[in-house]
Amino acid sequence: MTTETQGGVGTRRVTMAELPGLEGKSLGASSRIVVTQDRIDLFADATNDHQWIHVDPARAATGPFGTTIAHGYLTLSLAVEFFFDLLDVTDCAQVINYGLDKVRFPAPVPVGSSIGALAEVTSVEPCTGGYQLAVTLTFDATGVERPVCVAQMIVRYLAGAAEGDSRAR
Repeated sequence: MTTETQGGVGTRRVTMAELPGLEGKSLGASSRIVVTQDRIDLFADATNDHQWIHVDPARAATGPFGTTIAHGYLTLSLAVEFFFDLLDVTDCAQVINYGLDKVRFPAPVPVGSSIGALAEVTSVEPCTGGYQLAVTLTFDATGVERPVCVAQMIVRYLAGAAEGDSRAR
């Protein structure tokens, strides 16, 4: 098992055979991303969710948070980047985003916040062709006391002959 720094605590590089040993372990903190108004606007365009609290800075300035806030699903969409910043399984042929078991948004993400996530591997189970990991991601934002998102992500790592990057999703 090796670790390479990428902005957070580093990317842990493991083999498929080492995955069961990660159960119950923290992968540490991811790198961070600043949530800009441009990112929020692009997400609004992509999802057709143009609620004023996200995209109208003038109106949001007089709203409950004093500024625009990121969509909860925008925050959640960063789970993939944050997680793969922390773990790379070097000998798998395919990584499958299998879904989510539980997601909560306990606090808003104000525009301009820097967000990141802590990751803990909560379970590792064999599945056909490899392993299924449940990973709890706890997102934080600068200046926000509570987590801004807590999500349990399910990822499958499958063995076999791989072409190119093992992170292809």
